[in-house]
Amino acid sequence: MLLAAGAMIVYLTGGTRFAYPYLMLIPVLLAAAWYGLPGALLTAVVAGLLMAATPLNVLTGEQQEPLNWLIRLALYLLIGGFAGWLFSRLLQIHAERDAAARTDPRVGLPNQVALEEDLAGLLARMPRRDGKTVGLILIRISDIGEILEAMGADASDALMIAMSQRLGHQELVQGIYRFSGAELVVLLWPIDRDGLERVAEHLVAAGEENLTVQGIPIRAQLVLGSSMPLGKEAGPGELIREARIALLAASEKQRSHCHYSPDFTRRTVETIKLIARVRRGLEAGEFELHYQPKLRLSDGQICGCEGLIRWRDDRGELISPAMFMPKVESTTLIAPVTRFVIREACRYAERFGGAVSINVSAHNLQDKALLGYLESLVEQSGIHPWQLEVEITETALMQDMVAAKQALERIRSFGIGVSIDDFGTGFASFEYLRHLPITGLKIDRAFVSGLEDDERLRKLMTCLIDVGHALDLLVTAEGVETQAQHRILRELGCDQAQGFLYTKALPAEELTAWRRSHEQRAGSIHS
Repeated sequence: MLLAAGAMIVYLTGGTRFAYPYLMLIPVLLAAAWYGLPGALLTAVVAGLLMAATPLNVLTGEQQEPLNWLIRLALYLLIGGFAGWLFSRLLQIHAERDAAARTDPRVGLPNQVALEEDLAGLLARMPRRDGKTVGLILIRISDIGEILEAMGADASDALMIAMSQRLGHQELVQGIYRFSGAELVVLLWPIDRDGLERVAEHLVAAGEENLTVQGIPIRAQLVLGSSMPLGKEAGPGELIREARIALLAASEKQRSHCHYSPDFTRRTVETIKLIARVRRGLEAGEFELHYQPKLRLSDGQICGCEGLIRWRDDRGELISPAMFMPKVESTTLIAPVTRFVIREACRYAERFGGAVSINVSAHNLQDKALLGYLESLVEQSGIHPWQLEVEITETALMQDMVAAKQALERIRSFGIGVSIDDFGTGFASFEYLRHLPITGLKIDRAFVSGLEDDERLRKLMTCLIDVGHALDLLVTAEGVETQAQHRILRELGCDQAQGFLYTKALPAEELTAWRRSHEQRAGSIHS
């Protein structure tokens, strides 16, 4: 149309002797921009031929000399060819940059940018009558850090490539994307919830098989989180966020796969809000220590207690430690919280006498300033060091045995006791007991529950008690709830016990009243 319009203008304005033939360069340049070099050359030839057929002077009918229109044709070809090459090069550079922006440079897989674009395209499609839609599975290779440390970055990249090739054979897979250093995303279409669950099972099974990387067989541990936009409007960012929340839930629950549930988000938001209030709660005095007594099984007398943190909100209701302590332990808030527990335990020991045990985390053991605070506070409070005991779980010890041993040795140098909490439920061997400077073992409630009815459990409890006594350790059983459990533990030679049979954890004043009442009826419990 532009070529025809240009030719008409040249003809109506008198012919090619005037300047209007240059208008024919407009469609030539536009063809170069739209169609590149081939389009520009073809349009230049057509424009040149149209001008060759147009008289030099329309009024007189004078025709052009061949040399005249050949020079004009050559000019069109030269300008069109250069413009076509230039635009083609620009388009090629743009395509290369776009491909680079959509590709992970280390492994050559599509990246997060490509994922969001492709996902947006699938979400924009018309809804299917069968109800099937987009499915997203976020996969994390949870042990890639070990591979990176042992074999280097090239090996971890090779593992990602090999894993993507294996996972790509699953049905309905639209694409596999590298989302981060240790994460892949599988995009599925079209799929329903049952189909997504089946694909997730296949992906987990595929991860179970060894992959050969740099000549070494490697088994990757996969954790999956999935999401779908069923029943609501959702953008790419929202679906990706939901898949990540599901993946975190799978990690917390130690499962291979979790599909997103709105409950995950509600719990996460509530947890975030709760954690944000911890520091303010400490400053406002909302935290307190409750104390659960420990009984000496040989005579039923109270021989100490365990200080357990409690949080009383502005309505006066107690917030369970399970709601905030697991998250607090993974943040820097664990230091001020533990300082509060140490202060309160020392005040209780100073005021009421007796021994108090407190729980510390793996992060606490690595905090030299906190250990120094523990020592100075014991000295300033005027209590005897033996009145304070530190309890640490097997799991926390196993995170860094060398650092934990050094920290415990420092605590023992203060004269403070050290007990292994939840003993028997961790992954450590008995070998470490010889080398740690501990003074007690606290047998987990899992070994106490069912003692009355399970002969094998009683034999196992006997073994645990004997191990503690063989190492000259004070053995405490927690979670005692029945008189039968109390009697069996005493017969087996366990030193101490605590549990709801005696009382739950109480505020300091209430524990004092309970102590007086217990001393009056201690004989009946002991008998």
